[in-house]
Amino acid sequence: MTAGAPHVLDNPALASLTGPHAHFAEKRGRVLRYPVDVSPWLALPDAPDAGDWADLAALAGPGAEVPLTAYAGQLPEGWEITFHVEGVQLVDDGLTTAPDPEVVRLGPADVPEILDLIERTRPGPFLPRTIEMGTYLGIRRDGALVAMAGERLHPPGWTEISAVCTDAAVRGQGLATRLVLAVAHGIRERGETPFLHTGAKNTGAIRLYESLGFRLRRTTAFLAARVPERLPEAVS
Repeated sequence: MTAGAPHVLDNPALASLTGPHAHFAEKRGRVLRYPVDVSPWLALPDAPDAGDWADLAALAGPGAEVPLTAYAGQLPEGWEITFHVEGVQLVDDGLTTAPDPEVVRLGPADVPEILDLIERTRPGPFLPRTIEMGTYLGIRRDGALVAMAGERLHPPGWTEISAVCTDAAVRGQGLATRLVLAVAHGIRERGETPFLHTGAKNTGAIRLYESLGFRLRRTTAFLAARVPERLPEAVS
């Protein structure tokens, strides 16, 4: 890679939807997104022009709220930021990964229970078909799903660990750590490198991830914006 060239993790949704997750991609012009029941992530080109914003508006629909994570530029006239949280991107820098004998592979039949756990713990978006994005692992106690973690974005050579959550009744037992290392083990076994995102103010989680062997790669922002109800007339 030449000096100054973009890194594949600078725009991970675009790298995913033009790479290993291309089979999910819904496309209009240069704008891509996951199906709305798979993931809210969408991908703009690195330097979107007026035509790209028009394509995004057409793809999402007037008044829709769209995530713009990894975009750091100015919004066009009429677009309104509705959500903004500073975040960080962490990458594997020496994880000691391992499978876990208590961990079980989760599948489509587990989705109702997964959605219930997500609702209680709020780790971030998880939709009915999110489980199709990669491997999801869980830990059960007395038959009930109490903790989980899995794979989300998939740029070439990398896989994002996401949906890390633990029921309040069993927190403090190290279940999240075990699940992160088990998911990371599967990623490493494929010859890929784990990475993840979290909120910049989530200092406890950041300290935990760094203690496991992740390092800060860059700061980012989790943004959402509302598509204008009416777009400016195109100039012929």
